[in-house]
Amino acid sequence: MTNTPPKVLISDKLSPAAVDILKDRGIDVDYEPGLPAEDLIKRLGDYDGLAIRSATKVTQEVLTANAGKALKVIGRAGIGVDNIDTAAATEHGIVVMNTPFGNAITTAEHAISMMLATSRMIPQAHASTIAGKWEKSAFVGTEVTGKRLGLIGCGNIGAIVADRAQGLKMKVMAYDPYLSEDRAKTLGVEKCDLDTLLQKADYISLHTPLTDDTRNIINADAMQKMKKGARLINCARGGLVDEVALRGALETGHLAGAAVDVFVEEPATDNILFDAPNLVATPHLGASTAEAQEKVAVQIAEQIADYLLSGAVSNAINMPNVTAEEAPILGPYMHLGRKLGSFLGQVTRTNLQGISIEFDGHAAGLNIEPVVASCLAGLMEPIMASANMVNASTLAKSRGINVSSVRHDRPCDYQTMIRLTVTYRADGGDEISRTIAGTLVGGSMPRIIEVQGIGVESDFPQNLLYLRNYDKPGFIGDLGSLCGKEGINIATFHLGRREIGGEAIALVEIDSTPDDGFLAALKDLPQVVRADHLHFG
Repeated sequence: MTNTPPKVLISDKLSPAAVDILKDRGIDVDYEPGLPAEDLIKRLGDYDGLAIRSATKVTQEVLTANAGKALKVIGRAGIGVDNIDTAAATEHGIVVMNTPFGNAITTAEHAISMMLATSRMIPQAHASTIAGKWEKSAFVGTEVTGKRLGLIGCGNIGAIVADRAQGLKMKVMAYDPYLSEDRAKTLGVEKCDLDTLLQKADYISLHTPLTDDTRNIINADAMQKMKKGARLINCARGGLVDEVALRGALETGHLAGAAVDVFVEEPATDNILFDAPNLVATPHLGASTAEAQEKVAVQIAEQIADYLLSGAVSNAINMPNVTAEEAPILGPYMHLGRKLGSFLGQVTRTNLQGISIEFDGHAAGLNIEPVVASCLAGLMEPIMASANMVNASTLAKSRGINVSSVRHDRPCDYQTMIRLTVTYRADGGDEISRTIAGTLVGGSMPRIIEVQGIGVESDFPQNLLYLRNYDKPGFIGDLGSLCGKEGINIATFHLGRREIGGEAIALVEIDSTPDDGFLAALKDLPQVVRADHLHFG
């Protein structure tokens, strides 16, 4: 970390508590809610972090304009991140975080409120009453007790809605591909497919993110499958419901009512649904309580500060999480993983086919995902300088590289060990593997302990010669003579061999960067099979 304090821009309205937390943690903060998009493009590159709600749109244009600059993290105070181009952020190595739990209760309560409001036509009855009409017979509602509520999405918010609905003596069913049978039993909900839910539910409430798979999940066909007289509640995301089809279903009376808190275009000042019959509409109020706004502001400020100051990652959308408690423990392992990856990445730059990471001893009991990401980052960086923990997995996947990890429960010669193996396609078409293993000395110092299955120990110095050679007399003398002739000082020298007279490895720390002429002369030594200069920053 540098001595310069990190800088964070807050471009949406957040509780003052967020500003206070960041400043108290030693972070410089600029609070500029409502910053125009053109100004965001011009200025974002000056900041390490960006904190937003739903108003700021972090598009590919914004991120591309600031590529390679300071920005490291985008924090969304709330759950939805559809106003952030997460794919572009990942490509540029920027962490995207949200606060999935801070407004869960508030949003769930709003969904229940909207369900009750549409059941009893409360907004319409209110408007009629204050107009002096007293139309009791015009507003005959329906009870929710004993009715069937269908949840599309049963994560954090959906589970709370299920609990509250059961308190109202409703029967709850849920469609969610990620909901396990055990979790459904714990929640007391009936797990079902989407068609069954549409056909049986008296009320349907949406609690799923907006993705390519869920866009218009409630379209005209879905509405036709719904029971006549059913009611729809959407407090999740605009775009989940086809608004034109919903208006048609309300006008024909196929749906008895709908309650909508979110719209495809927001702010929604003119929408096809606004004068539809039996509609209850609110201006995206799902998270709009004092308690929720305070929670999400505090949470996102803490998460951004933790990441910028200690590397802890919480509620990240596009990289593994590392808790503040785990960060000091995982830090040395992540450092080791990156060094191991860098070693193999520098000697295997092309035609990578697969990557395997093995964990032994203490390492096998870790949260290994961040360590895997670090290994990939080190491996990909020599190929693409912009690679980091955020985008390395995506880069590997885009190149068709298979990544696997294994925890071993077996005796280990070291208290802790990580072994990294890559397979690549040689020019002749054969698949070849390279491997390296490392450990931590004193719990924090990364050290090489094995290369190509040959035991050889070395640190990761700034300049390292990696030599594959034959175990023959005269090799060390020839190497020393060449280094002396070229004015290259040897700092440390580590040797290992597979067998007497057979394949051997030398890891030689040198005090300066060799030129191409030296490396060519090194490769011409009769005992040398290959020679690489590796650099570790």
